[in-house]
Amino acid sequence: CCSDAGVRCDSLKELASVSTDVTFAQEFISRDGHLLLVKIVEDSKDNVIMTHTLTGFMELMDHGIVSWENLSSVFIKKIASFVNAKPTDASIQQVSLDILESMVLSSHSLFLQVKQEVTMERLIAHLQVTNQQIQTKAMALLMALLQTEKPALYLAYSQKLCILLQNIIHSSGSVQDEMAHYLYVLQSVTLNHLEPRMRTPLDCYSQEQRDILHNLRQAAFETESENSLSHERRRSLCAKEFKKLGFSNNSNPGQDLVRTPPGLLALDTMYYFSARYPDAYSRFVLENSSREDKHECPFARSSIQLTLILCEILRIGEPPSETGSDYHPIFFSQDRLMDELFCVCIQLLNKTWKEMRATQEDFDKVMQVVREQITRTLSSKPTSLELFKNKVNALNYSEILKLRQTERLHQEETLAPPVLELKERLKPELLELIRQQRLNRLCQGTMFRKISSRRRQDKLWYCRLSPNHKMLHYGDVEEDTENPPIETLQEKIPVADIKGLLTGKDCPHMKENKGKQNKVLDLAFSIMYDVEEYSLNFIAPSRTDFCLWTDGLSVLLGREMSSESMRSELEILLSMEIKLRLLDLENVPIPECAPVVPKPPSNYNFCYDFSQTEQ
Repeated sequence: CCSDAGVRCDSLKELASVSTDVTFAQEFISRDGHLLLVKIVEDSKDNVIMTHTLTGFMELMDHGIVSWENLSSVFIKKIASFVNAKPTDASIQQVSLDILESMVLSSHSLFLQVKQEVTMERLIAHLQVTNQQIQTKAMALLMALLQTEKPALYLAYSQKLCILLQNIIHSSGSVQDEMAHYLYVLQSVTLNHLEPRMRTPLDCYSQEQRDILHNLRQAAFETESENSLSHERRRSLCAKEFKKLGFSNNSNPGQDLVRTPPGLLALDTMYYFSARYPDAYSRFVLENSSREDKHECPFARSSIQLTLILCEILRIGEPPSETGSDYHPIFFSQDRLMDELFCVCIQLLNKTWKEMRATQEDFDKVMQVVREQITRTLSSKPTSLELFKNKVNALNYSEILKLRQTERLHQEETLAPPVLELKERLKPELLELIRQQRLNRLCQGTMFRKISSRRRQDKLWYCRLSPNHKMLHYGDVEEDTENPPIETLQEKIPVADIKGLLTGKDCPHMKENKGKQNKVLDLAFSIMYDVEEYSLNFIAPSRTDFCLWTDGLSVLLGREMSSESMRSELEILLSMEIKLRLLDLENVPIPECAPVVPKPPSNYNFCYDFSQTEQ
């Protein structure tokens, strides 16, 4: 190598950029070039030369041509010294962290050497700098070291880390992809420390586990005189109380916790809830043990299922994926995320159970809704438990139903702009169909009752529209008359003379006698005719007939139909018509806006005019 520092520096800079090429790297390494770089690192004091040398070295090693194993301890100490030094040259520290991470991941002996040279505290200090690159590289090395660490030490460090990382998450606004991956790995590895508990079934012979079960029972039902009872009485009392607690197997509740997952983890979460929030725990159990038999929410059964759901949502027991970056900010704000989430969600479950007016048969439905409430809330990335609690409680059962409905419509593409436009175009045609149906129904006629203030049986009368839609015929009929012919109805009103249609409390016959009328207020309507002095008063036999007649009369008067049955029928017809029209477009995405119409061609010479030649 040339002794002139400037030329040497340029050569190393050039080397760093060409080392990414695998052919060059193979040739350079075959001539022991990488060992020369190691020597430069061991001897050099110049920071600029050092940066280029380390970058070139890292690029060469990335090709995996030679093993990391043969590096001298002098070299490792030197690289570690750059990481341990007070922040000097950021680019040296960055590449040094990168080299150490590769060493740790490549072999156990190198992991032990690096662990000896670099202190965790120093790495944690690197997380507090403002340089995001250094933060990320330090995090990468930390994760490489921590994943090979003993669980107890790991958890101690991970708690320290979480407090620090919470500041990073909050301060930097958006977290870069690489950093997001390491946050995900930290979360995943930490939560996986719960896996052994999740995979271990309850041991019915373990005194400690049996004591926890009895503590759960005693915390809910304080029975002081228990010891004075005979063995048999005591057993039946325990069984009764375990049943109230919601265990399926009340004589031997441990059997409920034999299934894995969630195994012992469900016992841990229940016990944590009863010890940490005793008032909420007793309220849950006592409130449900005093409900009618079918409507009580079983605490133990719900807790076991909820723990399983949380394990699935938090992916406990799944090794972290190479590319995953889906971390929960809430994890970094909470020491015991699993336990604390359980405490919020078990109370949410009780609330949802009441909102759904659930019985034991609805257990799976309730759990499905609760799972949805939790996943939807976590996907909004709440940063603290308090925020999670507020959001998840606001997302009640009726909100979930609304969201499901909207999503279903989106899935069916009924909310896509072109489909909405098509709906608008179809509306007039379908409204005309409903108008025709209403008029046909008026031509068939309906039997009405006259309401009288006297006690005796109300009289019946019949009203129908003439086939040419010009006259309304009506008259009294006997009880057993079915569909009387139009000639038998003595009275008639020309449609042209009808001046108005009144409904509800505006009708003249609803104003007179308030007593009996209140019951039929929403079935009453009147026609005003001639010079608005006369009225024909109706009380429809049902709400459907009321809608048919008021719509039909509105059509005769040239007004818009406004009944609720017209709106629901229009909705049904539109939905059917749209589905039929979209049948051929199954799995074809409908664009938001129409494609652009191309410009017309400059001339039409390509058109072949065959009319002369053919004739």
